[in-house]
Amino acid sequence: MSLSVRPRGLMGSHSLACCNACLRGPRIRGEFLNVPFIRNLGVFGRIPSAARGLKRDRRLVAPGFSGKSNLKSRIYSESSTALASSNSFCHGNNLLYRAGSIGFSTRQVHCNATLNTPPVQLEQTKGEHVDQATETNKIRQYPFPEIESKWQRIWDEEQTFRTPDAVDTSKPKYYVLDMFPYPSGAGLHVGHPEGYTATDIMARYKRMKGFNVLHPMGWDAFGLPAEQYAIQLKSLGFSYDWQRELSTTEPDYYKWTQWIFLQLFNKGLAFQAEVPVNWCPELGTVLANEEVIDGLSERGGFPVIRKPMKQWMLKITAYADRLLEDLDDLDWPENIKDMQRNWIGRSEGAEVDFEILNSAGETISSSLRVFTTRPDTLCGATYLVVAPEHPLLKQIVSADQKDSVEKYVDAATRKSDLERTELQKEKTGVFTGAMATNPANGESIPVWVADYVLGSYGTGAIMAVPAHDTRDYEFAVRFDLPIRVVVSSGEEDALVDKRAYAGEGTIVNSSLVSSGVELNGLPNNEAAEKITQWLEESGKGKRQVNYKLRDWLFARQRYWGEPFPIIFFENSNEARGVAEVDLPVTLPEIDDFTPTGTGEPPLAKADAWVTYTDEESGKVVRRETNTMPQWAGSCWYYLRFMDPKNSKAPVDPEKERYWGPVDLYVGGSEHSVLHLLYARFWHKVLYDIGVVSTKEPFKRLVNQGMILGEVEYTTYRDTDGNYVSADSLGQDCLPERVSEKDVLKSGDGYVLKYDQSIRVSARAHKMSKSRGNVINPDDVVTDFGADSLRLYEMFMGPLRDTKVWSTNGVEGVYRFLGRAWRFLVGIPPAEGPYPEGSLVTDGEPSLEQLKILHRCIYRVTDDIEGMRFNTAIAGMMEFLNAASKWRDRPRAIVEPFVLLLSPFAPHIAEELWCRLGHSKSLAYESWPEAKDEYLKEDVHVLPVQMNGKLRGTIEVPAGADEETAFAAAIKSGNFDKFLEGKEIKKKIYVPGRILNLIIK
Repeated sequence: MSLSVRPRGLMGSHSLACCNACLRGPRIRGEFLNVPFIRNLGVFGRIPSAARGLKRDRRLVAPGFSGKSNLKSRIYSESSTALASSNSFCHGNNLLYRAGSIGFSTRQVHCNATLNTPPVQLEQTKGEHVDQATETNKIRQYPFPEIESKWQRIWDEEQTFRTPDAVDTSKPKYYVLDMFPYPSGAGLHVGHPEGYTATDIMARYKRMKGFNVLHPMGWDAFGLPAEQYAIQLKSLGFSYDWQRELSTTEPDYYKWTQWIFLQLFNKGLAFQAEVPVNWCPELGTVLANEEVIDGLSERGGFPVIRKPMKQWMLKITAYADRLLEDLDDLDWPENIKDMQRNWIGRSEGAEVDFEILNSAGETISSSLRVFTTRPDTLCGATYLVVAPEHPLLKQIVSADQKDSVEKYVDAATRKSDLERTELQKEKTGVFTGAMATNPANGESIPVWVADYVLGSYGTGAIMAVPAHDTRDYEFAVRFDLPIRVVVSSGEEDALVDKRAYAGEGTIVNSSLVSSGVELNGLPNNEAAEKITQWLEESGKGKRQVNYKLRDWLFARQRYWGEPFPIIFFENSNEARGVAEVDLPVTLPEIDDFTPTGTGEPPLAKADAWVTYTDEESGKVVRRETNTMPQWAGSCWYYLRFMDPKNSKAPVDPEKERYWGPVDLYVGGSEHSVLHLLYARFWHKVLYDIGVVSTKEPFKRLVNQGMILGEVEYTTYRDTDGNYVSADSLGQDCLPERVSEKDVLKSGDGYVLKYDQSIRVSARAHKMSKSRGNVINPDDVVTDFGADSLRLYEMFMGPLRDTKVWSTNGVEGVYRFLGRAWRFLVGIPPAEGPYPEGSLVTDGEPSLEQLKILHRCIYRVTDDIEGMRFNTAIAGMMEFLNAASKWRDRPRAIVEPFVLLLSPFAPHIAEELWCRLGHSKSLAYESWPEAKDEYLKEDVHVLPVQMNGKLRGTIEVPAGADEETAFAAAIKSGNFDKFLEGKEIKKKIYVPGRILNLIIK
């Protein structure tokens, strides 16, 4: 079959196999199409909207190509026939092309030639189905398909946004970076481009401000999804330097990931240890704590158990204090810094040794050491608790408690750390049969095992002070254990209210009789210092700083991942790093990628790769068969972007000194701990060995808010089928979705249009396939253009806020761009193309026009600097509202406005700039500067209140006094209805700000 599209006023036809007039790519040979050619099709052209009935995905270039199959996809013979038979020309601002015998040729760009505005008409052949939307023949606000494909091609061909390796380092730099995208086969939804649009605005703005800008993009994934993602990102006009594109899975990249690991290994920061790990039998791999949610794997939702295994660890705890202290100097959201502080969890206290006794009172083990942040409450300890994984547990458990303890420990291995430590859950535990001696008062207290104590924190054992710790109190109440108050708040005993008192106060019931140390009557902080000193002097304890932060489990039992550059000599467990000249250690080709199920990774099956003779020693060695976790490559990619082709070092020192650190880093808050903490750790190690010159990798961090799906309206019916208001539901009411056109706004809520007594539930949800509320950006771009999508996502609200998608809102900014187009180009005739050039005049602008322009320049500039993109757009809309009333279009006014618009809507801005007579891209034009002389106001808009309520506004001369302002309010007549029959008791006037009349 062949589906042809004929734009009015043009001879010839487009074939579906030829996306648009801006197509350029390698010639097709044979019947297969490779990914680079797919990328060219998606990047430089777009299937005309009328032709989308064949396939929804505009990236698809021919029938039968799904975009989600293998890297090579078959083009049906019908499309090859269509290519061979097409002999088309396309005029206008697009590239002229001729599609000949399975190949393409390009022609020159004509900037001021005609663009065809009317919508394309559809010709359907051989009964092929066409989407309803393509038949609506909707008039376009402006010719965005031609404009956007044209400028994407020009930017790519001319490498407009390429940052050269050698830059003028006397100029200021701006390194703006997006967090790595993690594409799925489904590609983007409209929430994904939000952060990318924000960074692109900043990158374009800074270029025009004279900065050297580094704005790269790369991938922490491999295969077609990343290719699809690249296609979509390019279709949105992001000004990435694609010459620096990288993938962490390429050997040239992970060679340096392995090199960094060797530096960690040589510094003693990478080591092997037998540790209890989160083992997922279904996935056949170990998971980090952060990858386990409610006892299930984050990916797949499979059960996870605790299991001791020998694993590679990174000693991130050695950098805990620096990771904590250096947060203070970062321009990051406070909530993100707090999350990192809490994750690191620094706590000061003391370690205390308790002797363990059997039932006969005899010492049976070396001391059990506990960590406490409240040594002042030592006399209030009425029992000890050890973690189920504590190494001494098997030694101290009594014979009659052994079975109970073993069953309890087995059950605990099936719980995540979160499940074990959650405060609200019911406490569980088992008495070990052992007793301990409190070193402070000589009292014998029982030793329990309970899962709310973690072996990974402190010493894996605690002294329980139930009167002053909530968890200990709940446990003591559950098992009827003694509770002794040792800190008095000065008020009524807290235990009367059945709760623990964890605050400060005066120490009571704490005389250390055997040592002569008296704590009673001391403030608790002084008592803590005194008892800690006694513990150290008596050899029964010491001061200690502990962290919740654990060393980083850095191994996975998967095939996909960076191989460790580590070998072991035969019959020895001694690890040695491979020689740096042997990097990268690449993955072997194997047929079976499935987990072994025993904890041995899939690489263990590659016998010829695992075991070989080391050339340096002549001995037989075996390779490490675990692989690095998925976070490894993303810990340092921001450095590689500075110098992506360097084969001798991760990054050139001079380039790092110039470009580092990242000036703006934008991404989701879900990476607040894992990625950001790990990247900071690696960076500090690299700083210590002289690879980088800064202590921190990311100077400023911004988290974009979530974009929710469109508001869903829900009514409810009872069992008889009658509507029931959403605010008075019964148990058996069933929900029923209704359309937006069937509801009316009423107060703070919504009601049914045809029965306004029925309240309707209105709620927006997170976009998901299961809800069916995912908005595909491809559809938005096809219907409204990439510039409209970019502009709307920034106009929805503050970047950091959660926002609700509205297609009507997209239509609003689309109309704004259409008005901007007509403001410069004019209104086209009923038939035929837009006129060439623009409506601009070369006359001198009026003073009023200059004032309106410079107020806009000042506002947009200030808002971009503060990343208040929504209000910047509002400022441009206000400008256009005023400018649309002018009879002339002075060049001195129009050109700065186009430059202001360009970071937000770059395609249309480039086209308008071209029509204004410029031969080069505006990407490096100077940003307009607001002049103070035009910012002075002759007239102020003054709000007028009555008894504190806003009743309207008036215009008064700048600097007007109270009498003048009051006279203007009365003269306006706008407030007569509020003043009728009332007496003005008082006037409150703040010059230039407000006039408030107190009336009675």
